[in-house]
Amino acid sequence: MELAKRNVLVLATCQALLFTNNSTLIALNGLVGYAIAPDKRLATLPVTGWVIGAALTTFFASLLMKRIGRRAGFMFGTCVGIVGALICSTAIYIGHFWLFCAGTVVFGVYNAFGQYYRFAAAETGPMEFRSRAISLVVAGGLVGGILGPTSSRFTMDLLPTMYLGAYLVLIGVLLLVLLVQSQIRIPPPTEKEAHEGGRPLLQIMVQPAYIVAVLAAGFGYGIMNLLMTATPLAMGVCGHPYSAAATVISWHVIGMFAPSFFTGNLIKRYGVLNIMMVGVALNFVCVAIALAGVDVANFWFALVLLGLGWNFLFIGGTTLITETYLPEERAKAQGANDLAMFVIMASSSFASGLVLEASGWSTLNYLAIPFIAAVGFAVIWLMLRRRALTVRTA
Repeated sequence: MELAKRNVLVLATCQALLFTNNSTLIALNGLVGYAIAPDKRLATLPVTGWVIGAALTTFFASLLMKRIGRRAGFMFGTCVGIVGALICSTAIYIGHFWLFCAGTVVFGVYNAFGQYYRFAAAETGPMEFRSRAISLVVAGGLVGGILGPTSSRFTMDLLPTMYLGAYLVLIGVLLLVLLVQSQIRIPPPTEKEAHEGGRPLLQIMVQPAYIVAVLAAGFGYGIMNLLMTATPLAMGVCGHPYSAAATVISWHVIGMFAPSFFTGNLIKRYGVLNIMMVGVALNFVCVAIALAGVDVANFWFALVLLGLGWNFLFIGGTTLITETYLPEERAKAQGANDLAMFVIMASSSFASGLVLEASGWSTLNYLAIPFIAAVGFAVIWLMLRRRALTVRTA
């Protein structure tokens, strides 16, 4: 158990550094895109490229770590991230939009590997520690949510070329990530886990719990990404300064991760599906506040609630999906889940810029409503199914 707690601490630190980079990219990628894009409707394409890079490699990342282990896999992903950050920095310096988009795709590989910190935490201790371990590692993103946007305020105009300083700082963060990742002490995969596949992937994916877990994590991330990606641009259009947008993004990321210190305990006490329903309700309230006005306070309250809703859906979905596979099946089950999640994120981030430019902030929020409702119906369906099964068993 002591080794499990040590690994959780190291993985939480990795998560903090991951989201230092991620929150910086969230805050700046759209603004850099808007500054150098040949067509302003393509402003959020760099955000989409970052997500696509993760989507294209997330399944490969899971299978690779099944073979070589978590630590080696995480360090490989970070090295690719350094290459991506260098490409992005070069593109900003020469003002080349498409090279910048290519750099964000490469950078996305780092994010793909980093998303497995939560699963690594679930594997490092006993079953009763699983939801708590996942929750504590996700909580590490709180530090990154504060550091990323805060540092970007001071580094975005540090050099004569706008935004270049912020992206060069990310390279230093990635070098620190490598040092921390070298301290991970997760046992390598057993021969059975590395070479046996277990049940066919389709058989795993058609389980009701797996379906609901993927919908909750995927749509929860997609809804969050749809609104969050557009927020800095929407606030700029409404006349709010970048400092206000950075503050809103910082508090949004705090909303995403601060609950993680107790989300695991809430899941153990009230059940994973009940906590996921709270996440659905918070998303609905977020949209209502966003539609009520465009003052800084509206953006602030909406984005904080959006982060809270994401937290309950994401940690709930991650906890739920760990119930659906055997150890030798985890690589493909986790990979398929994260692939679906990143495909949804890529679609939502690309749609975000197009819808915002064409129809505005309100339309973007209305667009989120049916997806929030879909997650709610899915969770209720699984609740009723499990209740009926309990009654039949009794």
